[in-house]
Amino acid sequence: MGIISEDAVVIKEAEGLGGETIITISCPDKIGLGCDLSRVILLAGLNIVRGDIQTDVKWCFIVFWVTGKPIISLNLLRQRLLEVCPLCTPAASGIYYFRPEVQEPKPMEIFLLKFGCSYGWTGLLHDVAKALCQLELGIKLVKVYAAPDGMLMNLFYLYDTRKLLHTDMRQEEAINHLKSVVGDAMISSETELAPAEVTACLPTPLPPPLTESKFSFEMYDGQSSGVPSADAVSLLVDNKLSRSHTLLQISCRDQKGLIYDIMRALKGYNYQVSYGRFFTNGKGYCEVDLFIMQDRKKILDPEKQNTLCARLRSDLACPLRVDVFIRDNATEILVANPVELTRKGRPLLFYDITLVLKRLNIYISSVETGRHRVHDREWEVFRIVVDESDSSNLPRHKIKECVRNMLMGWDALEQP
Repeated sequence: MGIISEDAVVIKEAEGLGGETIITISCPDKIGLGCDLSRVILLAGLNIVRGDIQTDVKWCFIVFWVTGKPIISLNLLRQRLLEVCPLCTPAASGIYYFRPEVQEPKPMEIFLLKFGCSYGWTGLLHDVAKALCQLELGIKLVKVYAAPDGMLMNLFYLYDTRKLLHTDMRQEEAINHLKSVVGDAMISSETELAPAEVTACLPTPLPPPLTESKFSFEMYDGQSSGVPSADAVSLLVDNKLSRSHTLLQISCRDQKGLIYDIMRALKGYNYQVSYGRFFTNGKGYCEVDLFIMQDRKKILDPEKQNTLCARLRSDLACPLRVDVFIRDNATEILVANPVELTRKGRPLLFYDITLVLKRLNIYISSVETGRHRVHDREWEVFRIVVDESDSSNLPRHKIKECVRNMLMGWDALEQP
């Protein structure tokens, strides 16, 4: 039977406000482990600011220095990190090795949480998103709209990290926690297993008029958009320094989820990180050195090198696309991010979008999420219609700037 030591993940909490929490991981190695671990950390609301990775291909030792206030407890974070660490089995020598799973893990069941509100308020959807995150309920799809009778209908397609939402106790816990947030405004609530014919096509593609003419998924130029261009990302591929590995050096502006974006790209191309170190240099830029392999060989093919560098330049220069425009006399915000090969969207993106709109005192009238394919990439898209009549009356370009900066971790907004 595969086992994983309880000491595989050790978390040392930060001392004092603004300090760094240290996460130490020692476990068998596998391709994509850095992506899986950094995703869990990002999903907990933390940001990796420094890191050190060492591995002998069979076993790895990783240290992450992280900042931020976690949404879940550190004990739960440790448990979630343990769950993505590979299982291992002892050999005759007493050394533990990675044991691949015989079967692919079963897909998580999707549940539909429906609740109606007699009225809404600025920040309602963020309060709901926060409550769901605290319960470790992942959001797969969201639809929010006003019913003909004026009631605000909220449809959340969820998966349960704890895999207990099929039980009455867990459903009651979720509804009670939601009621504590929504209060007297909640007039109906229901949780049920989503029909198989519905979950089979989730997430659904967004309908027209979402087109590339309305919302560009291409690379920003770094001038009119106010975000770095691909030229702002420095990449170097070196095959001379190591006899067995390719050195990948990256220098770019620091941003939220940066390490996750790098590791996601490497996992997508089946590259394994054997050694690595990254840190912020104090000037707002992150320096990354990674020694990588594919099939235990150096990456010598120039075409493979160019493909990887092109993907990294695109994803690191602008991993998110944000646009704000008027459609049908309403202000609409579109946010898109490329999904992993496993079809997973960016962690906490809906949480972060609703948080910045709450801070800007902007009321959300309706929400729709879905997928949109451009060329060879699939994008997760959030379409949010806002009501500016009871807001801070910010111009559209300022809303776009604030949303983008918050999502990228560049915001200077104060906590509410």
